[in-house]
Amino acid sequence: MRLMLLVVTWLCSASAIAALDGQQPLYSFISPTDALRVESAGANFAQSQAEEAAGGEILRRVVFAPEKQPSLHLQPASGHWDWSKASSLTLRVQNAMDWALTLNVRIESADGKVLVTRIALPAGPAQTLVVPLHADSPRAHGMRAAPPMPWKYAGQSVLLATQVEGELDSSQINKVTLFMDQPDSPQSIMLGRAGLMTDDKVEQAAYTAIVDEFGQYTRADWPGKIKKAEELQAAAAKEQEQLKQWLGEPHTVDQFGGLLNGPELTSSGYFHTEKKAGRWYLVTPEGHAFFSLGVNAVTPDQSQTYIENREQMFAKLPEQGEPLNRYYGTADSRSDTGANKGRAFAQGRWFDFYQANLERTYATAECQKAKPAEQAAQPPATTPACPQGPDDKRWAAHTLDRLKGWGFNTVGNWSHTALGAAQRMAYTVPLSISGDYQTISTGDDWWGGMPDPFDPRFAMATERAVAIAARDHRNDPWVLGYFADNELAWAHSVAGPKGRYALAYNTLRATTDVPAKRAFLKQLRDKYRNQQGLSKAWGIELPAWELMEDPGFEAPLPSEQFPAIEADLQNFQKLFAETYFKTIADSLKWHAPNHMLLGGRFAISTPEAVAACAKYCDVLSFNIYAPEPQQGYDFKALAALDKPVMITEFHFGSNDRGPFWAGVNSVYKEQERAPAYAHFMQRAFAEPVIVGAHWFQYLDQPVTGRLLDGENGHLGLVAITDRPFTGFVDAVRKTNWQLYKQLETPDARSADDQ
Repeated sequence: MRLMLLVVTWLCSASAIAALDGQQPLYSFISPTDALRVESAGANFAQSQAEEAAGGEILRRVVFAPEKQPSLHLQPASGHWDWSKASSLTLRVQNAMDWALTLNVRIESADGKVLVTRIALPAGPAQTLVVPLHADSPRAHGMRAAPPMPWKYAGQSVLLATQVEGELDSSQINKVTLFMDQPDSPQSIMLGRAGLMTDDKVEQAAYTAIVDEFGQYTRADWPGKIKKAEELQAAAAKEQEQLKQWLGEPHTVDQFGGLLNGPELTSSGYFHTEKKAGRWYLVTPEGHAFFSLGVNAVTPDQSQTYIENREQMFAKLPEQGEPLNRYYGTADSRSDTGANKGRAFAQGRWFDFYQANLERTYATAECQKAKPAEQAAQPPATTPACPQGPDDKRWAAHTLDRLKGWGFNTVGNWSHTALGAAQRMAYTVPLSISGDYQTISTGDDWWGGMPDPFDPRFAMATERAVAIAARDHRNDPWVLGYFADNELAWAHSVAGPKGRYALAYNTLRATTDVPAKRAFLKQLRDKYRNQQGLSKAWGIELPAWELMEDPGFEAPLPSEQFPAIEADLQNFQKLFAETYFKTIADSLKWHAPNHMLLGGRFAISTPEAVAACAKYCDVLSFNIYAPEPQQGYDFKALAALDKPVMITEFHFGSNDRGPFWAGVNSVYKEQERAPAYAHFMQRAFAEPVIVGAHWFQYLDQPVTGRLLDGENGHLGLVAITDRPFTGFVDAVRKTNWQLYKQLETPDARSADDQ
């Protein structure tokens, strides 16, 4: 059935909403015809007639029963629909409940292909739902999360499905299904007209002019949003007065932030760890207890966002010849990592809104101060009175004032080198190990495959990375320590032994030119001597040992009948992890013997990897995105290792301050971030092994995504306009100084007793 031949009834009444441009009628739930068959499976029309919904619109109620997957199926009366000239399906829909609902839409074609999307349907007035007839995602537009939906378009509320998965043959559509996943109780929605869009104007409009000249989201307002440059300067002056007051307050800490009134500990001239009365401590070079309160990514150099081929997303960008034109640049962030999977717009020209806002705030003020003197100069001064470009020295000094005033004492990972060089605050150093060594995939390669520590080229790359990192920091007492990479894929996130032992299984699947496989085979041969011994222990038939050398060899899953399988998988993963951490630890001891190795910043881990880290590192480190540390890891298991632990990443984000992504660990609104921070920090302090926690990150990410991977989260202490989120920062400051007081008389009870 061709689109142009569809004949249906379109309800006309005073309460009807006008069709969007390019929208063609398909079906009306209010005045149905026999052009379409409607079948229900746990989703039923509440009554035979349409009703007036909230807002006065005439719609028809559908109730989804509390079943596994209550569904409403829409099918052509005969044959199939030809939607090949359409770009999207539209549906007038209203959530009839007082809370948000999740509605799924599945579109099927006669060849078995399926397109699926999941819609967050807010409570409130009716929306026009638009479902593209092709796969789409925020990543396809260069960002982690899409603009909030719904939004006002052509005078009505439009809800575009921004995450659509699968594929279709749009010339032979045979079913559209609306369904919910296991509702706890009956849930109602209201349906009106269904239609088709013959162009992609709505899809394009959703991503058009979403960023203003200051790098802020254009379709929302919030306290502190900047409307004109003068507001930046006024806010900066007000903040400076507050910082001056905070920095003038007396605190009983040494120059490094260690407690003068804390427990008596050893002075070594460098940061180190010490355990006393059942509690682990970081200790300052002067011998005082130190709980590391840090912030990651404190830098002005990570706020660029790609604009090339996305220019329509930006309402206003500097023109050629304008002063802010200096904040354009080019880059190429393309990679085959999981973090960039499906991402478009990962190369080309970028713009840095943060640096531009710094110039608007501070350089403009300096220019205004300089104008009288400049005008009086005869002849005009040859040196410009106005600063030209970024002023890293001013930025570093002001940023350190902020961090100290807010109660922080550590500059976390990936931060600007000028902050550590100022010798005003403890700082950490990342070991960025890269090279042409072999890697092994575990299937969760977010930042890439696992380095093969048995490859001699890995040891060479480690030596080079450590030597470079330690070169300028070897004797610096302000260095808290070094991190061994970040969030390596020690396992796969899938549950069960295939995920738990993904590293071992994939090593055996590799070819024998992978050093890790040779090490695994040697370990097995040393234990079993021949294939007969291995066959018996694993319960397999292995005619020849050489068969294990073949690529694609599939080891059996662990079983109670053959416990040696799991033992061997664990033994290899232990050897792998110990070789990895020992290689780094040995190199650091040579190049920076006075400094600590702060662990591997685990996001996903195995017991073998954590135990190896505890064996060779001074501190265990975990990136934990959960309401509290205890929900992110088993601290009873960590206590058994008797090693200090640092939380090296955590945050609480929301999507009501501009950037669209609410982070790995989200809260509903900005006002909830502060109590979430306080709770997390108190629960962290309750663990006697935890010696610090570092917030991720200092700045909000760009609305349209950072260069590295398109992340665009509201995660920061500071906005893209360089304005602190004052309510959040005030509360964070209060929590931080409260922790200092608690550290003076620490309670060594475990968190389970709290």
